[in-house]
Amino acid sequence: MKVYFASDHAGFEAKMKLVAYVRDELGHEVEDCGAHVNDPEDDYPELIAVAVRKLADDVAAGIASRAIVAGGSGQGEAIVANRFKGVRCALYYGDPGQDQIDASGKRLDILASCREHNDANALSLGLRFLSLDQAKAAIARWLAAPFPGEARHARRIGQIDQVS
Repeated sequence: MKVYFASDHAGFEAKMKLVAYVRDELGHEVEDCGAHVNDPEDDYPELIAVAVRKLADDVAAGIASRAIVAGGSGQGEAIVANRFKGVRCALYYGDPGQDQIDASGKRLDILASCREHNDANALSLGLRFLSLDQAKAAIARWLAAPFPGEARHARRIGQIDQVS
């Protein structure tokens, strides 16, 4: 699967290591969409848009791909990503520190849930809240998580994609 990456200066150093990890250890095709230099004055919206626009184009063409965007908190990056049609970006900045249990008693994993329930095709990482190893583990879990396509979730995703 193709994975597009982007970050601003706050995520630059980690992004460089995560690109290599996803390509070399997880075996995915990776495109680093920037930043390509560590510039403390860069602006994340334009950098994130490069990767997410490619993802949105793939979605429109029916090509399965994903995007991973990163910054200090990941908040702004997720907001930018979710402006693009067909992109559903989940934000992750770490384990909540307590078990999350649904009404049926099932233990939840937010990374698997965002794939299972929302078919999230983009992941925003808050790298000031994650160690490099935590970010790697999160990416591996998220990339491995399937979208089972349950009818109620597919219906809701269709409704999300119709919101303008």
